[in-house]
Parts: sequence; C-alpha cells; structure tokens
Amino acid sequence: MAPICPRPVITWLAFDAGEICLGANLPPESGIRVPANALRGLVDALFQKVGMNTENAGLMAQLLVATDLRGVFSHGTHQTSGYVRMIRDGRVNARPNIEVTSTTSTTRIYDGDGGMGHLPSWQAANFVADTAAELGTAAATTGNHFHFGGAGKYTRVAAAHDCIGIAISSHRWERQGMIANGATGASPMSIAIPTSADVPPLVIDMATRLLPWEEDLFEQMPFAYFKELGLGSIAHALGGVLAGVWQPGRMPPTSKWESNQGGFFAAFHIAALCPIDQFRAEMTRYVSECRQLAPFPGHQRAELPGGIEWLNEAEFGRLGIPISEEHESSLQAIADEFDVDTPFAQFESTRFGAGS
Repeated sequence: MAPICPRPVITWLAFDAGEICLGANLPPESGIRVPANALRGLVDALFQKVGMNTENAGLMAQLLVATDLRGVFSHGTHQTSGYVRMIRDGRVNARPNIEVTSTTSTTRIYDGDGGMGHLPSWQAANFVADTAAELGTAAATTGNHFHFGGAGKYTRVAAAHDCIGIAISSHRWERQGMIANGATGASPMSIAIPTSADVPPLVIDMATRLLPWEEDLFEQMPFAYFKELGLGSIAHALGGVLAGVWQPGRMPPTSKWESNQGGFFAAFHIAALCPIDQFRAEMTRYVSECRQLAPFPGHQRAELPGGIEWLNEAEFGRLGIPISEEHESSLQAIADEFDVDTPFAQFESTRFGAGS
C-alpha cells in the first residue's frame, strides 16, 4: 500500500477531557485503514449504548466520521470516548429535547437542552443554508449544549447550497491571567465558499488561537498575537455572548448539564449578490491558478484552505480512513468498556507503517 502523504490540515487547539493542546492534524505514519461505514457503525453503537436515540446516534457517527474523512482527526471519532463517558456520567444529556425558542423568516434560536452541540448545530446549519438559498440570507444561534466539534462540517452545508457559510462556536471560561489567554478561548470558526466540482471549495476551518504564548515570539511578531486576540474576541461575541452561553439558566448550579457552549451560523446566497455561474467560474480559475504556485517549504503541493481536506476525503473514502495506533486503542478501550464489537480485526491487512 502506498504511504500516506504527510500533509497537515491545519494548526488546531483540540478539546479533549478538559485539556487544550496545540498541534497539527497529520495523517498517522502507522496504523490501520478502516472504511467509513465500519467506523460509523462502531460510533453509532457506542452512542446508543449510553442512551442516545437511534437518529441522534446515527447523526453523531455521520458527523464525526465525515470529519475523519477530511483528515481533521482532532475533532473526529477520536473524541468519541470523551463524549460517551460524559454522557454516561450524566454531564451531557443523552436525549435532549432540542427546541426552536425564537424564529423569524430568516433567523432562529435553538436550545440544545444540555446535549451534544453537534445536534442543534446540524439543524441550524441546514436551516440557514435552506433559508438563504430561498430568501438570500439567514442566521441562527445555538446554545445550552456541549461541544459542537469541528466547524467546517456546518459551513460546507451552505456551500453545497451555493451559499457562503459561516460557523463560529465559543464557550464559558474564567477571565484571569494575561489578556492573551483571559480574553479568548481558542474558539473555532469556519467560512466556506463554493467553487465547482473540478476544484476544492475554499474552506477555512480553524481555532482562533494561533500561537503558544512565548515572550520572545511576542517581541518578534506582536501583530500575530493582536490578530489572534481580535479573532478570538469576535468569536466569543458571536459564538458565545450572542448565543447565550452566559444566561444564568444555562450555568451551574441552575443547570446540571455541561452546557457551556454556543454557536453562530449564517449563510448568504451567492446568486443574490453575483451571477452564480460567473462566481463559480472566477472562483474555479482563482483556486486552479493558486494550486499551480510553489508550495510552502517542505510541502508537496500548494493548496488553499479546504484543498487538503478535499484530497483526503477522496483518498480516505477510497482506501479507508487511516487510524493511528493510539486512536485505535482509544476506540477499542471505550468499546470494551461498553461491550461493543469493533471492526479492526476485519482490516488487519490494511495496516501500514511500523509493524505492518
């Protein structure tokens, strides 16, 4: 089997069991390839084991595996064990009653009832895409829920409707320490812009924290930290304050759930602003020309944001999702804990790298 091209998706700050870690989403150098359907079946079964209904468990599996398919491993099925244990421990609602608490022709507010953030966020993403495609623009917020995962899966819904999509999330945290950390929370944001089927869509999907704090780095490039502060504070205003994460009824001790996150979603129909065929043609030309440029040092090809995910999705869909030994071990451990069968033994022949 051909080796996996070591192309990083993006720098990220991942949530995992309360820790935030700076790193990069790189395909593993060794591991096993698992077909998307097999991985979805495992994740679906695990969420059902902790009481999630069939529809929501299936949606969680769909969204987490879709994230893996794009190579955003930090926010894909690797998060399953943490999510499942939090539901089991009563910190996240297994069966939320998601409600639209306010609506107009082009806006909605969703209450996630203490459940996983993916569930109301997926509803909001589809609402803004459908509504903008009909009426030109739409926006929604979600609140009273836990983690919503990677932001790019929501904006791609809008792009598929010939819309520009925006998704931003934030959460509650204590204001303490220096402003670099106290004012921002590494909130995720994504903007997706459609092109044509011939080239990747333009999709930025990133945390708003860019660099670890080091005084020497600040002296060399203070502008980077000020830009990070700007991105992070705007993200909190939209994905946190506007989404209602500070509402007293959603905070302990009033709420028993880990409902500390919110989301902001918006979509704009391109045809309301520009002839869609003209836009697609110009975007396709732009992306194609950029892909012919010289890549960054140490990289094999030049890609705009969203290009590497587009390539990964095609490769991983064809050959299977590359799962590292640590990722596999995490899924195996949570499956053993809940007496769920795993598919890994069926795909031993796909192992690659050291020990394959």
